[in-house]
Amino acid sequence: MTADDHIVFIVDDDERIREALGELLDSHGMRAIAFESACDYVRADKPDVAACLILDIELPDINGLDLQSQIADRDHPPIVFITGHGDIPSSVRAIKHGAVDFLTKPFSDADLMAAIHAAIAEDRAKRSERAELDMLKRHYLDLTPREREVLPLVVSGLLNKQAAAELGISEVTLQIHRRNVMQKMAAASLADLVRIAERLEIPITHSRRVGGN
Repeated sequence: MTADDHIVFIVDDDERIREALGELLDSHGMRAIAFESACDYVRADKPDVAACLILDIELPDINGLDLQSQIADRDHPPIVFITGHGDIPSSVRAIKHGAVDFLTKPFSDADLMAAIHAAIAEDRAKRSERAELDMLKRHYLDLTPREREVLPLVVSGLLNKQAAAELGISEVTLQIHRRNVMQKMAAASLADLVRIAERLEIPITHSRRVGGN
C-alpha cells in the first residue's frame, strides 16, 4: 500500500484527536484528510481511490450514526466509528448498517490500524467489482439489437435450433449471433456468459424445453 493508492478521511470535532490520528497514519505511511464536521466532509472533493472513513459519533452538526444512514445509498468508504460515549445499541446499529468496526476511546493504535486496513481492503474489493460491472455494461451496449435478443436465449439453455425458432431465423444465423455475443461480452465459455448475464441482471424468460433437439 502506498500513500497514493488510498485515503483515510477523519471526521472528529476534537482537534487533538484529528492531529493524533493524522500523526499515527502518517507514521504508517498512510495519507489522511481531517474534517471537524460531517458537513465539511460531505462537501469536500474526494480523490477516486480506495478509502476509509474514521467517523466520530458525537459531532457538532449531525450524529455520526445519522450521517451513516444519510450516505447509505451512495458510494462511500467503509466506516470505522470512534467514540468516547459508546453503548451497545449504538454499536449494534453501526455494525448492522455496515460499519467495519466500532471503537470506544481510548482504543489501541493496533486495533485502529487493523480496522483501517480492513476497511480499505473492503473498499478496494468493492471498487474492483464496480469496475468489472461497468466494463460488462459497456460490452453489452456494443451488442446489436438482435444480439441482445440472442443473449438471454443462449444463457437460458435453449438449443441453437430452439433459439433460432424463437427468433424466426435460421440456425446458422443464430450460431453467428451467438459467436458474436460470446466475443463482444468477452465470455470464455457458456458458463461465463451465464455469470455475466446474472451480473447484468438480464431477465431470462425462456427455459430449455424437454425433448428438444
